[in-house]
Amino acid sequence: MNKDFVFVDDVVPGIRWDAKYATWDNFTGKPVDGYHANRIVGTTALCAALARAQEAAEARGFGLLLWDGYRPQRAVDCFLRWSQQPEDGRTKLRHYPNIERAQMFDLGYVAAKSGHSRGSTVDLTLYHLATGELAPMGGDHDLMDPVSHHGAAGITPTETANRQHLCSIMEESGFVRYDCEWWHYTLRDEPYPDTYFDFPITEVSRMKQLAGR
Repeated sequence: MNKDFVFVDDVVPGIRWDAKYATWDNFTGKPVDGYHANRIVGTTALCAALARAQEAAEARGFGLLLWDGYRPQRAVDCFLRWSQQPEDGRTKLRHYPNIERAQMFDLGYVAAKSGHSRGSTVDLTLYHLATGELAPMGGDHDLMDPVSHHGAAGITPTETANRQHLCSIMEESGFVRYDCEWWHYTLRDEPYPDTYFDFPITEVSRMKQLAGR
């Protein structure tokens, strides 16, 4: 593993996370290859930018909740294999109600080479500091549908405003949005723009062992 990768919560104190692909709560319906610990990993440059974003969010009464950061290439390969399997309906209604599995790649919701694998992309949302409740965004993480696009019609004014808050916070902190997914942002000056990593996300001791190689 490259020594420039760290656990985000070790570097950005107070940030919340729920690494969806380490759990059963994701569009594949089970933990994904390469996610052996429910932690978010990213480059040190990503963490510095997230610290700025967290400060900007707090000024508006929000905190940041991360769903994904660095994504091993083996996880992306797992997505591709899953997309080619027969439909079982377990996650379709929640995550891709109006498309077929294979269309996820054609429509840009999943990529065979993901920016996440470069270590400086995050999926995230906002929560209210006063209550801890998630800010309504007009759709959940990995809802692969036009309603998830920036500027989508059919969501409430509050949901629209919350998406705009997140976008402003992230862009002011050095990130670029992905137009098809309101939750997806990439560091503008990412340190590894052409490198797709494949080390697994695992416990601290194993991470340190890998880092010494």
